[in-house]
Amino acid sequence: MSQTRIEQLLTFLEEEPNEPFNLYALALEYTKTDSSQAMSYFEQLLTKHPQYVATYYHAGKLYEELEMEDKAEEVYKKGVEIATEQNEALALRELKNAYQEFLDFKDM
Repeated sequence: MSQTRIEQLLTFLEEEPNEPFNLYALALEYTKTDSSQAMSYFEQLLTKHPQYVATYYHAGKLYEELEMEDKAEEVYKKGVEIATEQNEALALRELKNAYQEFLDFKDM
């Protein structure tokens, strides 16, 4: 994680606190080194910007990595729902694939 990158993203967030991409970029940056901080930003996105479809794939993956299976499943399902509503074909395909892989692994 580049501290300079984090500092830049925090500045962007301060300048545009209602821009979901700023939270999203911070969450992704923190997935590299600080899972709890990444989760905090993903949870803010899921709460404040539930229509920001890009959140769901990465949040689901993080919950999987942290062995929070119920939360991962919930996030994937909601992401599929949002992507369907928004007619986001690529996001929908990625979320469905991630969710199916999650279910396959869970059944092992």
